[in-house]
Amino acid sequence: MSKVTLEIGYGQDHVPVTIDEERLAGVYYPNQVDTGDESETIRQALANPVGAPTFDRFMEGGGKVLVIVNDGTRPTPTAKVLDEIGDQLERVEPIYIIATGSHRAATEEELQFIFGDWLDRIRDRVHCHDSKKDEMVELGTSQAGTVMEVNKLGVECDKIIIIGSVEPHYFAGFTGGRKAFLPGIASHRTIEQNHKYALLAESHSLALHGNPVHEDMNDALKEIIEKPIFSIQTVLDRERRTYAVTAGDIHKSFDAAIDAANEVFCVDVPRTEDICISVAPYPMDIDLYQTQKCLENGKLALNDGGILIMVSKCRTGIGGKTFYDLLSSQDSPESTLKAIGEKYVLGYHKAASMAEIMTRMDIWGVTDLKDEELENIFIKPYGSIQEALDAALAAKPGGKVMVLPEGSITVPNVKG
Repeated sequence: MSKVTLEIGYGQDHVPVTIDEERLAGVYYPNQVDTGDESETIRQALANPVGAPTFDRFMEGGGKVLVIVNDGTRPTPTAKVLDEIGDQLERVEPIYIIATGSHRAATEEELQFIFGDWLDRIRDRVHCHDSKKDEMVELGTSQAGTVMEVNKLGVECDKIIIIGSVEPHYFAGFTGGRKAFLPGIASHRTIEQNHKYALLAESHSLALHGNPVHEDMNDALKEIIEKPIFSIQTVLDRERRTYAVTAGDIHKSFDAAIDAANEVFCVDVPRTEDICISVAPYPMDIDLYQTQKCLENGKLALNDGGILIMVSKCRTGIGGKTFYDLLSSQDSPESTLKAIGEKYVLGYHKAASMAEIMTRMDIWGVTDLKDEELENIFIKPYGSIQEALDAALAAKPGGKVMVLPEGSITVPNVKG
């Protein structure tokens, strides 16, 4: 029987895994696309913005400029964009704010990842947003009742530049654009009020129209949209190269990036299978909280009753503890969902998502977390990918394995 050896990412390394060829249903990466010169792609977007003046025109007149960038959980090519606009920006010495949302502050490693060679030059003007401790300014209320409170740095400036990336998001539809503000630089209260809508069925990957999370984000953003904003949205290919860039109006540049994101991340598969290995690739393997995204996509590849093997280093541990504390305090996924139905606090949407998956299939985990940390939340731990795979194959005689090496950003689209 012919054997196949796969190289599966774990952190920044790769681990060999062997499987009988006839048991392998397929290995599905984001789609291969034609990526040209990255610098030229960025320059063309800046010179041909959507619904806005060129970047050069935007920068005329100076003023206090705030640059909003993604945190280390996104592979956004912030440093590459700065290579094209950084010298021009530095003439006005802008403030750079890392849009952490409700995440923790960036580590030194993450700062280096975000800013690259620019970090030493701008370090004293880099601020990590803190949704609980930073001074916030209340700007209004969305139609759904979300109070829009944002970091005062977003109010005190004269102009805002956003550097983001667009890829599927399991409840906001897509990352990018409006997420720079909510949750990016919003208060904990604002994020909590918005994210409760993640519990609704209409809030899911690829969905924008009718998605209550997305629509509330856009509505809340209207309170600050009068300030001049130049948005730079990137779409990466499967090798983390800059495939497409759109720029200009915050909404139009986001919308213009969606087609490119679908080209890369929506992957046709012939059918669902009994076993799926879904990998949270670096840097999305930062913690269990962020790793959950690979479960959301992995479930789309599985039959009910299947086995979902989650592979993630979880480099900094569990992450936001609220979701974990809720799951670990319950005696089953079903009781978790019941508890969330009775009360919502920020983070419960993550617990709800994981619990819903667990009611339909088993989750096994290969991580750097302690075994008991996984067992406490109904995930079966394994010491290696090979061990987990062999056990799954034995548990599902005749079943086949689908592998998603970039599970956090690969959305299986079943064509069969």
